[in-house]
Amino acid sequence: MSDLETLSSAYRNLKSRNQNIDMTRGKPSAAQLDLAAAMFDLVSSDDCKGADGTDYRNYGILAGISEVRALFAELMETTPDLVIAGGNGSLQMMYDALLGAVMFGVPGGDGPWTGAKFLCPVPGYDRHFAICERLGIEMIPVEMLDDGPDMDAVETLVAEDASIKGIWCVPKYSNPTGAVYSDLTVDRLAAMKTAAPDFRIMWDNAYVVHHLTGDIATVKNIQKVAEAAGNADRILTFVSTSKITLAGAGVAAMSASKTNIDDQLERMFYSSIGPDKVNQLRHVRFFKDTAGIAAHMVKHAEIIAPKFAVVEKALTAAFEGTDLASWTKPEGGYFVSVDLSDGCAAETVKLCAEAGVKLTASGACFPYGKDPRDRNIRLAPTMPTVDELERAMEVFCTTAKMVCLRKTAGG
Repeated sequence: MSDLETLSSAYRNLKSRNQNIDMTRGKPSAAQLDLAAAMFDLVSSDDCKGADGTDYRNYGILAGISEVRALFAELMETTPDLVIAGGNGSLQMMYDALLGAVMFGVPGGDGPWTGAKFLCPVPGYDRHFAICERLGIEMIPVEMLDDGPDMDAVETLVAEDASIKGIWCVPKYSNPTGAVYSDLTVDRLAAMKTAAPDFRIMWDNAYVVHHLTGDIATVKNIQKVAEAAGNADRILTFVSTSKITLAGAGVAAMSASKTNIDDQLERMFYSSIGPDKVNQLRHVRFFKDTAGIAAHMVKHAEIIAPKFAVVEKALTAAFEGTDLASWTKPEGGYFVSVDLSDGCAAETVKLCAEAGVKLTASGACFPYGKDPRDRNIRLAPTMPTVDELERAMEVFCTTAKMVCLRKTAGG
């Protein structure tokens, strides 16, 4: 039998297993969530006050409790007064920041962002793109390289077009490629000349502590670089504990210049009477400091690193030495990015689903869900068990190779 016939037969056998494995999102597994089980016992009805006696059961404290702002300030390399600690997800904080810009404008600008455009490194995070699409912000893709976005393209675009108001950035273990921004990329982003005086960098540092190996990547503090370049208001930084403690009960934070923090708090006044301060207190008591966070993340790595190893082993066995696929080998984060032969991603995702393995939609990592080469697929290894992942990767590799060979054969 030819390779294609062998793969087609193998695919039919895999399809007959009637599996149901979900790899669509970067969700923590139950074992990861269990790591934070002790949090449930750290705050009681008679022990929910701050160090100064403030009763955290009540309204108020719009910017978050002082203890958690101090914890995030250490993590984000800033000062507590330049941190807003909020609710469960940083995505909501990012959405609110851009919604405010579209409706009211931002400091340094001349009013609402009418006809705004945003640069979107690709492949990138689908929820970033969804925010722009929802708010009517036109998206301009720029290529993501190993050390960050293609800065030659970025600098040219922002210098020429005042309607380009910002760029999305996931600087460490980027979603989905795992890229880590170099010091030079950070320097250029912070100091580049922009036609828009109110240009903003959405610095989504979602994976700041999500390491898979002992080789911990570091990224230069872009806020400090921007301040030195006279662009202190350019940076809005976001983090959260959603993939650190409990995905459904984390704490998010935003840090920025004082001008931006004051602007955000002024707008928040009309939509909130304070965050979940009891949950914020729970997090402070659980971690105590950033050393506690680092120790906790070692436990996460022990759970998920073997899963990434399963993915790497399967992809290597199936595609090494061929020109059918290339893939990233991240040292942190939650994803592996696979590029198949052009025109093969959508069919691969479709056939994997028919064989019981659900993947992120093809094109999801591009603005408007359109991958111009139809080749990129994001793999999310964290949620399934190791056994499930081994079976899922057998389906993926068999299906992807079959589709690519069919394409090559003109089928």
